[in-house]
Amino acid sequence: MSPFILFSFVVIYFLVLLAVAFYTARGSNNETFFNGNKNSHWMLVAFGMIGTSLSGVTFISVPGTVGFNHFTYFQVVLGYFIGYFVVAYVLLPLYYKLNLTSIYHYLDHRFGKSSYKTGALFFILSRTMGATLRLYLVINVMQLFILDALGVPFVVTAFIILLMILLYTFKGGVKTIVWTDTLQTFFMLLALVVCVLYIMGDLNLSFSQVMTQLNALGYTEVFNTDIMDKKFFLKQIIGGAFITISMTGLDQEMMQKNISVKRLSDSQKNMISFSTVMVLVNFLFLLLGGLLYLYATSKGLDVKGDDLFPTIALQYLPPAISVIFIIGLISALFPSADGAITALTSSFCIDILGLQRNKNLTEAQQSKTRITVHLTFAVIFLVCVMIFKVMDNKSIIGILLDIAGYTYGPLLGLFTFGIITKRILNDTLSPIVCIIAPILCYIIQLNAPSLFGGYQIGIEMLILNGAMTFAGLYIISKPKA
Repeated sequence: MSPFILFSFVVIYFLVLLAVAFYTARGSNNETFFNGNKNSHWMLVAFGMIGTSLSGVTFISVPGTVGFNHFTYFQVVLGYFIGYFVVAYVLLPLYYKLNLTSIYHYLDHRFGKSSYKTGALFFILSRTMGATLRLYLVINVMQLFILDALGVPFVVTAFIILLMILLYTFKGGVKTIVWTDTLQTFFMLLALVVCVLYIMGDLNLSFSQVMTQLNALGYTEVFNTDIMDKKFFLKQIIGGAFITISMTGLDQEMMQKNISVKRLSDSQKNMISFSTVMVLVNFLFLLLGGLLYLYATSKGLDVKGDDLFPTIALQYLPPAISVIFIIGLISALFPSADGAITALTSSFCIDILGLQRNKNLTEAQQSKTRITVHLTFAVIFLVCVMIFKVMDNKSIIGILLDIAGYTYGPLLGLFTFGIITKRILNDTLSPIVCIIAPILCYIIQLNAPSLFGGYQIGIEMLILNGAMTFAGLYIISKPKA
């Protein structure tokens, strides 16, 4: 299909998002931007969170990993499922009890200003890196398969897409994102289901026949029993649970939508229903990956990894399927960035600048500051995307998990220490502990194979980092009188 026609569908899709944003942002204020006036419907939040959690990495990278890692990613998914229950019944009650707009205010309540600012800064660092990496992956696919043919430079593509995101988020914030994420999740899942059904039909295979062929190739292997391997099943399941606790429960982007729901019970229903659907959807992405490799083999194609899905969808499937793929891809792209920019703006304004607590600023002055921060993060996103373009790394999902291990570890340590102990922390030393712990973890990871007989540290880096942060916080604390 003509790249110009595909790009036309991208523009039409964006105009639909802009219309939704215009409708939902009517009568909005700063409170609407930060927490949706705490009036979001839990079912919309649950459905929209699927798109935010999956993003372009799941849409592109997970199918591509099947050829190398088979279905072992499902080990992590099982861990995710466990972690969502911890978020629902441990962290959400805490956030609702304190009536938080930013979840990092808990650290202020529990420890003091230094820990509070440290937690917020680690979130800002981790979410900026993670969101821009996801954003780069999808922009790069669009560039290679559509915009290169139109003669549009990569930097222009990235700039226009970020401008689009700014246009529909700068006013409505969380309230708008709850609705746009719902729409985008629908189109992402539609693309997934349509592609699975079409390829099964093209190969003339039933579900049981697909599974039989994938099993014969070894692709259906889920559990890795090699204890020395990075993908050993206990590492993956436990690590997946802690990733969910950290990257969902301790992440302002994910939690700002949940705490925008009026009642705790509804927010918990959102979390549990969302986690159940997530297991099924991730299995479908792995099934799609297996089908794509079967299809590539049947057509004699030598393509794999992150290039597999877009190459087949845009060059070998019918035009109608290509259009659905592009819409699904865009639907994976926008939740990766819109919620992140909004959450980063909220966290920086509330946690770092103390915007809500400054009674000397009028609503108009607060709005001006918020918009300035919003635009600044858009510029930072553009710079980061260009850096990733220069690096041009193909294993995006592996990089994301590594980033999570280093940047969310201090958050995990801070919140865990605050929840399960009653010790009094030396708040001024807290930032030092949170910086030293990841550095020590990096040194340990580099030397683990030689120190521990070939043992490789993988997804459990997050747990190690959190544990070292916890130990450091214990050292600089004292018993409560």
